Amino acid sequence: MPIIIVILILVIIIVLLMIYNMSIHKKIESFKNLNEKVTNLNILQDFMDTISKTSSTEEKIKQINNVIIDRYQIKYSTIVIYDGTKYIVKASNVDERHWDALSNLQSEEMFQESIQTSIPKYITVENEGERLPYQKMEFARAKCAMFFPLYIDNVYIGYWLLEGGTPHEFDNLDTTMLEVIRNNIVATIKTVANQKIIENIVRDDKYSTLKTAEYLYGEGRKIIDQYTTSAVCMFRIINLEEINENISRKTGDTVITKVCKIVKENLSNEYIFVRYMGPKFAIIFSGIEKEAVENFINQIKEQIESLEIEPVDVEFEQEDDEEEILAKPKINVIVSTYYKGTALEGVLKKLEEYLDTAPKSENKINEL
Repeated sequence: MPIIIVILILVIIIVLLMIYNMSIHKKIESFKNLNEKVTNLNILQDFMDTISKTSSTEEKIKQINNVIIDRYQIKYSTIVIYDGTKYIVKASNVDERHWDALSNLQSEEMFQESIQTSIPKYITVENEGERLPYQKMEFARAKCAMFFPLYIDNVYIGYWLLEGGTPHEFDNLDTTMLEVIRNNIVATIKTVANQKIIENIVRDDKYSTLKTAEYLYGEGRKIIDQYTTSAVCMFRIINLEEINENISRKTGDTVITKVCKIVKENLSNEYIFVRYMGPKFAIIFSGIEKEAVENFINQIKEQIESLEIEPVDVEFEQEDDEEEILAKPKINVIVSTYYKGTALEGVLKKLEEYLDTAPKSENKINEL
């Protein structure tokens, strides 16, 4: 009888230990899942930070690829994009001698279904001595691969290829998270495409010899975002239309040239001055508080409004006792603050709206 009791006690202890072990195992799995979620969120944050950085359009894609490699400990990652004429490797940590082969995977039969269905394709060898089918001239570099086709608005634009160094390395990889990363790669490419368009439409204005407003959102943004805050000033030549109509358009053009010359001669090279639109101009004082630019703006305003410009390419019949007709520019000025990482175009739009809706007679310096 005592032996049976001992056995029962041992069985109960074993069962309790099994239950306890199962509970511990669940907690460990739960912790792992939580840790993976935190890691994935951190990776997404890295993606967002990279997209918002002021690096060049090409560098953004390379930085995204580096995030993937570093945070997921992937051996090889390659992003290939169609540029309108051919497929180009935009980012890869694979030796460049293999880039020709990597930029032609869309022609491989094994990936055709993936491209047509948008479903990732996973391939792996079974033994170390084998090679992947698309590896024509290389033998030991990669033993498994995952192919992700990329689309913008349902249009195929290239692919993202992950490669591992051992067979079946990606068997347990979280494809759900990889799908999210694929979407972020596409978002980055769209951002890059838009940034390139902006950079390509920047022009030098004929009369002011300034860059057009688009410069602020490309090359200019790189300079501005080196600082946490910057003062943004926009001014409007409030009587430019009147000068154009009552004197001549060429006189108005001369007014623009001389006004901009005064600003440029007094403005440090580290600050950005552009012709925003028509009679409106913008100055970005990078890294400067708006309160610190008040004296400068007052001086510039005084110099501009002391200009007296003779009519150009037009003659007026004047009586001897009449005052000589001259173009005398007047400006209305508004100043605000731009914070790094926020919408610069939003700040400028508010300043523009203020100047456009202010009374035509308003001729002072305001803060917004």
